[in-house]
Amino acid sequence: MLQAREFVEAARARGFQWYAGVPCSYLTPFINHVLQDPQLHYVSMANEGDAVALAAGVALAGDGRGGPGRGIAMMQNSGLGNAVSPLTSLTWTFGLPQLLIVTWRGQPGVPDEPQHALMGPITPRMLETMQIGWELFPTEAAQLEAALDRALAHMNTTGRCYALLMQKGSVAPTELHAEPPTVVAAAPAARVLVRRSATTPQLRPSRAQALREIVAHSDQSATVLLATTGFCGRELYAVADRASHLYMVGSMGCVTPLALGLALARPDLKVIALDGDGAALMRLGAFATIGASAPRNLWHLLLDNSVHESTGAQATVSATVAFADVASACGYRSCLDTDSVAELPGWLRPGDGPHFARLLTRTGTPPDLPRPKISPAQVRERFMQHISSGGRS
Repeated sequence: MLQAREFVEAARARGFQWYAGVPCSYLTPFINHVLQDPQLHYVSMANEGDAVALAAGVALAGDGRGGPGRGIAMMQNSGLGNAVSPLTSLTWTFGLPQLLIVTWRGQPGVPDEPQHALMGPITPRMLETMQIGWELFPTEAAQLEAALDRALAHMNTTGRCYALLMQKGSVAPTELHAEPPTVVAAAPAARVLVRRSATTPQLRPSRAQALREIVAHSDQSATVLLATTGFCGRELYAVADRASHLYMVGSMGCVTPLALGLALARPDLKVIALDGDGAALMRLGAFATIGASAPRNLWHLLLDNSVHESTGAQATVSATVAFADVASACGYRSCLDTDSVAELPGWLRPGDGPHFARLLTRTGTPPDLPRPKISPAQVRERFMQHISSGGRS
């Protein structure tokens, strides 16, 4: 049986300092150990997909030597279902590898709860179907170095994730001697600033107008823009194609945990997450994680036109959701609700974040809207080169 400290120290020596996940009883020794080490970071996520997206943001931040940063996403195998989208359309598509620790509940021959009866036997096949290399989690210290070296070699050569499948009893218990401060002290809820005009929805600004305003007031040497999937990324590309821009494809709802991982790992950057109402509704739990993590360098702009525009303008339920109130309740330091792009320059001014703004926009897209002519892997490569060079690329 392995000691949690033995694994964590071997992983630390290989650059792994960021952990994110959803607890499982098999993972308790790791979580307890990491929580009590001030040099390591554990982010408790609302779901397993968010953990993968946050670790992808850590990878995007880089290791300071031109390679990806190193993050570990931890989850029970039942949570693989929640993580399929970012594992197949974010980490795989952009080449943002991470180490996965997946507990093997319902392993054939090991009695477990009925909810694991199907997922247990199919877990290895699920990993293989997603082209994730895997092996059993080491149970002896003598196995550690080789296992982690195989994982890193796979991640470095393929740009894809690697999983360690943890069986019951692999790691000895680790006590949590004192409850460490895992989140910042709760602050009074931010007052929501509402700046609405009396115009009809048809007279609201377009998404393209909002993006032009954001780009015009962003210093690309120190500011990065991450655009959610769909028309938002395509319109940002049409407005200005910069090395400091990332255009998400797929992984709907993951732009905020991705931006959070990047912001936490690179506090020197100003990170702007460009979100949509449908995407935000899909992963509202990310609001809570952002508020609790309190990154001072994160700006979260929700462009709300009340429809899933890229799929035919089917209505969302955003009209009934007070997003700025949600952000305030979750701990964002400033919250704006507006339908005027003139409010954006002031919202973007320096000041401790995280900051939230919901901008009501009208529907519609520019004619002949282009798709990026640069591949996701190329977007990632130039983005990482840009931030590693201090914005000089």
